[in-house]
Amino acid sequence: MDWTWFHRLGSPPHVYRIAGSLFPWFAWPAALLMLAGLYGGLVLAPPDYQQGDGFRIIYVHAPSAWLSLMIYSTMAAAAAVGLIWRMKVAHAVAASCAPVGAWFTAVSLVTGMLWGKPMWGTYWVWDPRLTAQLILMFLYLGYMGLRSGIEDPARADRASAVLAIVGIVNVPIIRFSVEWWNSIHQAPSIMKMDRPSMPMDMLVPLLTMLLAFTLFFVAVLLVRLRAEILRRERNATWIREVVHA
Repeated sequence: MDWTWFHRLGSPPHVYRIAGSLFPWFAWPAALLMLAGLYGGLVLAPPDYQQGDGFRIIYVHAPSAWLSLMIYSTMAAAAAVGLIWRMKVAHAVAASCAPVGAWFTAVSLVTGMLWGKPMWGTYWVWDPRLTAQLILMFLYLGYMGLRSGIEDPARADRASAVLAIVGIVNVPIIRFSVEWWNSIHQAPSIMKMDRPSMPMDMLVPLLTMLLAFTLFFVAVLLVRLRAEILRRERNATWIREVVHA
């Protein structure tokens, strides 16, 4: 098997150029799908028979919660690749993921609290799902704090990678907490063994928003990755060539 493509992904100039080329292919579809999903969820979808129009916050809450887990998994996988194969670009990917993942986690927590107040009568309960999601937020903040607290980039990469990999154990806890423990949190409506329990006129906008948020994350990641590569390679010869070009 030819592993040339894998080794080329360890080249900062190559990844920098590829990220710039791919950005519009994710950014524009993300914007269009987000508009379509918001229109379908906020205008076309009927009110929920129990929650009324209050359920519509799901079109922001659920994609944000999904991205918070997906981004952490991506960050941990990139950190593992960087730690095992000593690929600086992989560490750059992990570092670029962390702030984006922290923001999506914060949005999921805030929207969950806003949704919980009319449904549960309170903004916060120490439910297993909510508590594990809050721990995820602390993991993101801890990862970023550890990176910024170590001056040597190589040591910062290694230490933060270990934290990211250890923290991955929290991801399945969040995902299956509703099934493993007694929880007041709503059970999964889409990711379940049998067919989704949402009607199609509610489900299609939600799936559209999930895809839109995922494409949006990739677009933002590409921008942040280019910036991270420039920061790390600021003294390299190829950077001066890019600037002059």
